[in-house]
This record gives sequence, C-alpha cells and structure tokens, in this order.
Amino acid sequence: MDWLQEVADALAQAQAIPCGPMRITPLWADSLGAKSLAVRVETPDIRLLIDPGAAVMQKSFPLPEDEKERLKRFALERIARAAEGCEAVFISHYHHDHYADPALFPRIYQGKRLFIKDPNQWINRSQHGRARAFLLALAGGAGLPEATPSPAAFPRPTFPLADAEDFGEYDPRRRALLRQGLRRFKRLSRMWRSQPWVKEGRIGSADVRFADGREFRFGRTAIRFSPPLFHGVEYARVGWVIACRVECEGKCFLFTSDVQGPVIEDDRCWIIDQRPDLLILDGPPTYLLGRILNRINLARAERNLC
Repeated sequence: MDWLQEVADALAQAQAIPCGPMRITPLWADSLGAKSLAVRVETPDIRLLIDPGAAVMQKSFPLPEDEKERLKRFALERIARAAEGCEAVFISHYHHDHYADPALFPRIYQGKRLFIKDPNQWINRSQHGRARAFLLALAGGAGLPEATPSPAAFPRPTFPLADAEDFGEYDPRRRALLRQGLRRFKRLSRMWRSQPWVKEGRIGSADVRFADGREFRFGRTAIRFSPPLFHGVEYARVGWVIACRVECEGKCFLFTSDVQGPVIEDDRCWIIDQRPDLLILDGPPTYLLGRILNRINLARAERNLC
C-alpha cells in the first residue's frame, strides 16, 4: 500500500472533537508532513473553515522533496473538499501555510463569507503584498475596491506582563531589540497611513470582511476575532495574526494561530481570559532554534504553555 494512502485511511477514520454542540475537525498538521493547521468548525448555525492552506515542509524535515510536495498537494485537496460544505472561511494571516491561492483552489472561497486578517493595517510589508495578491486572485484580476487610509495614529504596542518579567542578563539585549522593533513599527505605521487601502465587501463571488477585533453572530453562534497578536515575540518581523473564538450554547473553542507558544506573557493571559473549553494552540518553531528563536524565548514559550 502506498504510504500516502495509509495517511488518507487514517484521516478518514479520524472523528470530529465534540465541544458542546460544536464539532471541531483538525484537517491537517505539520506532523503529517506538510505545514498546515487547517481546522473545520461546525455549529448548529454555521460551518467555518479555518486557515485553509498548506506549504512544503522546511528543508531539514526528513523526507525527499518530491514527497513533501505530494503531501502538500494532498493536504490542500483534503482542505478543499472540507471547504465544500462550509459557508464561511477564516484566514488568520498571509503566510502560505494558512491560505490557498484562489486561482488554484477557487472552490475553497467561491460564494462564501470570508473573515480575513485586515490587509491594510497591523501587517508587515510582505504580508501587505501577499494580501493584495490574494484578493486580486479572488477578484479574478478585476481590480480591488479602494478606500482612503485611516489618518489615525497607531498606538504603540505595550507588553506590561512581559516587561514585568525578570530576564536577568538577557534584559539589556531584550530592551535593545524592543527599541529596534519600535522603530520598525513606526516605519510600518507610516506605510499603513500612506498606501491605498482595500475596501471590504463583495470581491469576486465572496463576501469579504476584515475580522480584526470584531464579532459576528449566526443564530446561537458567536464568532469573535482577537485584535492583532504578534506572530511570536514582541515586534516579530513576520508580523501579526488574529485568533478566532467560536462560542455556542455556553461552550467555547479557541484557535490561536501562530502565537508560537505563546511567547509573550500578555498573550498567555489573553488566551486564559477567553476560558476556552477546547484550544488549538500553535507552539514555538523549535526547528528555527538559533535562527529566529533563541533559548530565552523558547523557555518563555514553555512556561506560558504550562
């Protein structure tokens, strides 16, 4: 038997996780050989597909490159099939393992309500461009509706709980990194105020809503999205994500997206405050230890997980 068929058979036997009246179905995870954390959420009122993307695993992952590509394609096909029964799709940010190209997988998005990370603000340069490419593909290349950028100042991020931690000998280095991060944030905020904004609404056949910090209700189901959270450490160069909280009949499911631990103590408390009955939480990228993850921040993530 082909090993990929064995994966398919195992996934076919996997059952949804009950959370009160909700049914939560993890569709894929990195441990299956392609980068993804796609999830399907079904409530009595709505079916929601979360982060419908997959990407090839990093070079250090012990599989031949052609097999990694097969697994990515298999994951995307599985996600696309799951999308066919969903009325809504959520995209937490614009890394390729979290969304599929609408030009290649139009059935994931066609005719659906899309809740997506705001493409105009609290976003880094690379994702700013990817978001527009995604929306243009969604529109079939027909151009995007534009809005006037917000003239408002963007508040400086604060980390009261993290700042209260004792980092010992690492503290001067951390403070220097925070100063560098604040300078990058100010440059980004100037970009947010100067570049044309995309307007939410009908794009192609989809109803697109920018989800950051908002709540949407469908019958007895409330879907709430977090404010932008850093993708890992304070002022992470890779930008921001938004988390998704689904509540129905007193039960709560929380999907954090890529908070990487969480690393930041303030994010840990935000997660606890949501009081989830079921939590899908992204952990630290240990394969990047020594590159974009150091031992101090790995230890923070481990403490916050506990």
